Amino acid sequence: MNVDVVVGAGVIGASIALELARSGREVLVVDKASGVGHGSTSSSSAVVRFNFSTRAGVATAWEAQHRWQHWGEHLGCDVGETVRFERCGLAMLDVELAPRAGYVRLFDDVGVPYEEWDSATLRGRIPGIDAGRHWPPKRIDDERFWDEPRGELGAVYTPDAGYVGDPQLAAQNLATAAAHHGAQFRLRTAVVGLDTESGRVTGVRLDDGSTVPCRTVVNAAGPWSGALNGLAGVGSDFTIGVRPLRQEVAYATAPAGFAPAGSPGISIADMDLGTYMRGEAGGGLLIGGTEPECDPLDWLDDPDEAHPHATAAVFDAQVTRAARRLTELAVPSRPRGVVGVYDVADDWAPIYDRTELDGFYVAIGTSGNQFKNAPLAGEFLAAIIEQVESGRNHDADPVQFRGQYTSQTIDLGAFSRRRKVATGTSGTVMG
Repeated sequence: MNVDVVVGAGVIGASIALELARSGREVLVVDKASGVGHGSTSSSSAVVRFNFSTRAGVATAWEAQHRWQHWGEHLGCDVGETVRFERCGLAMLDVELAPRAGYVRLFDDVGVPYEEWDSATLRGRIPGIDAGRHWPPKRIDDERFWDEPRGELGAVYTPDAGYVGDPQLAAQNLATAAAHHGAQFRLRTAVVGLDTESGRVTGVRLDDGSTVPCRTVVNAAGPWSGALNGLAGVGSDFTIGVRPLRQEVAYATAPAGFAPAGSPGISIADMDLGTYMRGEAGGGLLIGGTEPECDPLDWLDDPDEAHPHATAAVFDAQVTRAARRLTELAVPSRPRGVVGVYDVADDWAPIYDRTELDGFYVAIGTSGNQFKNAPLAGEFLAAIIEQVESGRNHDADPVQFRGQYTSQTIDLGAFSRRRKVATGTSGTVMG
């Protein structure tokens, strides 16, 4: 009965396992995949940015960046090859949906360095960029897509933003560190049921016929998290729901001159056109979408039914939008990219919390914008579990977390399952 079971061996689950094991708890991680980080984690663009619409979101991302920057120190042990954090900076282009004034004040409060660029500076810092204002985003088969821009836009540049070079390796690093502290992993193993007694989870039933007696369970199952909540019978008091969403990220070749030799170039968040771009040191360019209203979203009832291959329609839309912004970008004739299934909360903010079933905790709704915060998510859940299991009423008196590097206090009630759906957010992956 002393085992803490983490369901999900992605970057979030591995981080939670590390922090629980590091605190001296007996941890078992269960995942139906064949390897660590094989789910949503493997299809992440792994962008590390700070542009969120809430103070908790900005403070979490800023604190987490320091853990990526000091990755070996965060892991605390030898894990072999370690993932690389590439500090390349990010330019958040101006957009009516998320005006700079809304998040710059949060940068000031939290201490995130930034520069405010006008259109001339934007053109000077990112070669070949079109600084035209095209809002709102339009489908590429809409004749208005090619209209002349109406005015120009600038950007807010955060020099400390960047990306993690290999998201799957990041999860594996965390898992190796967790194993160093005694955590065990059972892969190719699915959860088929939960045992409860007197309103508390007491066991996890697995598809091999075994049952693991436990004292707590953490749902970090990504797009399968809703199904696991169903097995646990939790969710009646949730004000925020989660749903699986199929997503595609396109690969293209960055235009000549976009980045200096050996550099990935500055990442671009372009909600004005409905896309984001980040380069790679080898001259590649990852291009994803920001869920503009003109695009249908591919919601799924069952994440296992997701079509696994990149489609021409989504690829053409994303890369053509990027080429509208980066005028020298060529649009390839054949789609190339990765497909993943995200675990999306109603307001695109994660739920890190307890539930109405004692001992059953959740780290869900994390896909799309929480990879960057994974090192901290483990610490959040470890703090919540420790406090709640010691008798704290986290609903009425939320746990407060103080950042090791930034000394910022983060109210973990901001990630409550029972929070009000935030107003004033972008309603997209940007948060």
